[in-house]
Amino acid sequence: MTDIDASPERNFKRPSLRRRSSFTFLTPGPQWDFTLKRKRREKDDKDDVDTVSLCSFDFKEPCTKRVRPLGRVTSLANLISPVKNGAVRRFGQTLQASFRGDGRSPGVPQQKPCSKAAAPTPPKRRNSTLWSETLDVHQKGTFSTKEIKRQEAIFELSRGEQDLIEDLKLARKAYHDPMLKLSIMSEEELTAIFGDLDAYIPLHEDLLAHLAKATGQDGTVGQIGKIVVDWLPRLNAYRAYCSNQLAAKALLDQKKQDPRVQDFLQRCLESPFSRKLDLWSFLDIPRSRLVKYPLLLKEILRHTPPDHPDTASLEQAISIIQAVLADINMKKGESECQYYIDKLEYLDDRQKDPRIEQCKSLLCHGELRNKSGTKLHVFLFTEVLVLTRPVTRNDRHCFQVYRQPIPVQDLVLEDLQDGDVRMGGSFRGAFSNADKAKNIFRVRFQDSSQGQSHTLQVNDIFHKQQWLNCLRTAMLTQKDSTLPESESLSTPP
Repeated sequence: MTDIDASPERNFKRPSLRRRSSFTFLTPGPQWDFTLKRKRREKDDKDDVDTVSLCSFDFKEPCTKRVRPLGRVTSLANLISPVKNGAVRRFGQTLQASFRGDGRSPGVPQQKPCSKAAAPTPPKRRNSTLWSETLDVHQKGTFSTKEIKRQEAIFELSRGEQDLIEDLKLARKAYHDPMLKLSIMSEEELTAIFGDLDAYIPLHEDLLAHLAKATGQDGTVGQIGKIVVDWLPRLNAYRAYCSNQLAAKALLDQKKQDPRVQDFLQRCLESPFSRKLDLWSFLDIPRSRLVKYPLLLKEILRHTPPDHPDTASLEQAISIIQAVLADINMKKGESECQYYIDKLEYLDDRQKDPRIEQCKSLLCHGELRNKSGTKLHVFLFTEVLVLTRPVTRNDRHCFQVYRQPIPVQDLVLEDLQDGDVRMGGSFRGAFSNADKAKNIFRVRFQDSSQGQSHTLQVNDIFHKQQWLNCLRTAMLTQKDSTLPESESLSTPP
């Protein structure tokens, strides 16, 4: 102990710790423990405590020291804006979720939006409660596992109808009516975008009323098959709404260029009632609901015993909804086809092929590039392949027909290998190996005198395969339709 007391370290006088100093930083010496020691302080130094508490991390504290609660440190995450995932865009998908990453409003300090983002908002999945969770322990024991799953499937159908009704009312109350009252959009524009959403609310309320009548005192629905068989044909009312969706989406995108519309929609998106969904997500809810009905009915049928009275009715209901959806899809396809035909702009009367106006179905369309790197929007109708260039005329978007349209019956398709062709129109590109194209194919006339060939490039191999499949299917269908007599002659008696 004498040697230790005589050491230089013993003679070194450490600075005294005053009770009024919040933190003391000691100069590190040999084998020094890098810790940040905190002393008690008086009430008038609260601001200093909050400021320096960002650094109060002790990596080698003894176990006897009081540890600060983790919540005080992790609460700093509230000062950071949440990161939101952008919308995923797929081939042929026109409906997108438009989430924004900044979440700021002009003239508002950055901390306020962050505090709002941290506040509780209505859950996105409102129908997450299972039917079995509404029962007590004694009730649950009176049902078999299969019956519980059947009732949960019926309950999911019912809750989905309730959510749909709420969303339709919300679209009217939170978007349509305020924009009309504030003159952000005209009544004609709002009608073109929203359609007759109000007219569909009684339709779904009627289904809920019938399900409520069929629900017993124990919360179970005995028979649902007859109810849905009688109700499903009424969904044909959605044909007009779904057929107008493409034009409605285009008008909404155009109106978003207006700063007043953009500001209003952004404020709605940041409000809790929107559940982080943009306006188009609400307008598209009826379409997405329609395609769920076959899945819901199949799930109910899967948990229904074969000898149950609902079995035959549910099978019939599935056939009915599939026919309804097929009819809606056909009408929607015809409307989409006519929408793009009306937007074609011809530079020469010789480009006008009568088969274009007669087309009722658009098989495939999308943005491609030609050999010179020019962006083209290509339309594959049932009988004609049309290459166009997107242009804008007086704020109206249209498609200028590029070269001569190719009838499908005269079309020749070549699947090119990667590197077979150099893309790009630059002088340097002609001598560069780096410009060898990938994911390319060529289309041309059977008779080269009727028009030139086109080498087209897509973004990736998946999109290329989609285009090749669509083109080959169209060519095969057109070939079969031109040989009815020969097929009938070859058929044995």
